[in-house]
Amino acid sequence: MKESTVRYVCRECGHVETKWNGRCPECGSWNSFDEESVSVQLKGSKADEKSVMDNEVRKLSDVPFEPGMRVTSGLDELDRILGGGVMRPSSVLVGGEPGIGKSTIMIQMLSSLSEKDSVLYVSGEESPSQVRLRSERLGLSTSSISIFCDTRLEALSSTIERIKPGYIVIDSLQTLYSVSISSIAGSPNQIKACCMELSLLAKKIGAAIFFIAHVTKDGTIAGPKIVEHIVDTVLYFESAESGLRLLRASKNRFGSVDEIGLFTMDEKGLHGLKDPSSVFLSSRAAEGLPSGIAFTPAVEGSRTFAVEIQALVVPAKTGLQRIYSDRIDNARVSRVAAILQKHAGLMLADQDIYVNVAGGIKLSDVSIELALALALYSSKEDIPLSPDLAAFGELSLAGEVRPVQFAERRIRTLSEMGFRKVLSADSNDGRLIAGKPVSDIKAALIAAFSKRK
Repeated sequence: MKESTVRYVCRECGHVETKWNGRCPECGSWNSFDEESVSVQLKGSKADEKSVMDNEVRKLSDVPFEPGMRVTSGLDELDRILGGGVMRPSSVLVGGEPGIGKSTIMIQMLSSLSEKDSVLYVSGEESPSQVRLRSERLGLSTSSISIFCDTRLEALSSTIERIKPGYIVIDSLQTLYSVSISSIAGSPNQIKACCMELSLLAKKIGAAIFFIAHVTKDGTIAGPKIVEHIVDTVLYFESAESGLRLLRASKNRFGSVDEIGLFTMDEKGLHGLKDPSSVFLSSRAAEGLPSGIAFTPAVEGSRTFAVEIQALVVPAKTGLQRIYSDRIDNARVSRVAAILQKHAGLMLADQDIYVNVAGGIKLSDVSIELALALALYSSKEDIPLSPDLAAFGELSLAGEVRPVQFAERRIRTLSEMGFRKVLSADSNDGRLIAGKPVSDIKAALIAAFSKRK
């Protein structure tokens, strides 16, 4: 026997309260609590729910083991993020802003995977004719893709158990609902229940399931954070300049979370970017660089490419420093500016600082700090750097240039791209690129600008 009780769940973070609050104590959102009715099993009654997983108790050594099957998705950049291909069984959550290409990349993936096994596309936001029209516009074969447009969890589970597809895409998770839960589709309770049951069902039948998820205004996946703990992999789509799409993994049980996938989009869908430096480095005339430009090698997983850091330093109108930086964390820019002021005598406390990265990629690696310092100094003193110079290294608060990981990979990439001089704490003994190691910020500034004045 069951009885019903009421609770209040924050639609932003999934926090639960027994009474309604105007402000969520967990995430601080206002007017975000929704009322939900919850059925509670009374003591002494028998549970009538049936688990979708094996509930037999056995010794771990007696469990039959079958190596996971990894299959290429047909998109090299997606395979890179997933750890080499789509793993079966697995569950993957894909989030991103509306229109960024989540549905497009999933239908492209299913078109390729349909040549290897049966696939199922579950659409809760588009009609079958809309999905077919989009697929044909992308030039994809639709004859091997099955589509299902019922968003009831019970009907969907029954269909999956009946046809047992090898690959499933749910577009989107927020449209699913279970009739046994008395809350609207998209509520935290519905999202958790639907994601959990379908993930377990996919593992039971040995399928790979992909959930497309909406995101909130701050860019995180909508719904409770526990959804990310349910799935094996969490992917985020980001938008950059020039139509570039970036795909990152914040969680991956089958591979690294350090990889980054780069895509461009046209009328035929998403395409992997073969040469990232062509986007992140601006082509300029032979007369040289303007002031405030510095180059540095960025490492994202197994990929290394050169990026351009742009800095603009101008007198502050209010006399107080303000920092504007979307692609590099403001705290890092402020710290590098303080190091320059303390150890290089560059007065920046009364300056406004603008920092950008060409191509729109976000940089969080500590190795960019030396190049950022050179760009700030170049802009403030109006002295351009040499166009064939690149720099990388971490700056300590004492003004030291510290070594970073993958120095040899960075130097090799710079050499292949035509850079002839590098500044860093690591020495390559002149084997690839000219330049001696620099120990502190003063030595780096002297090496970079002594012949430019």
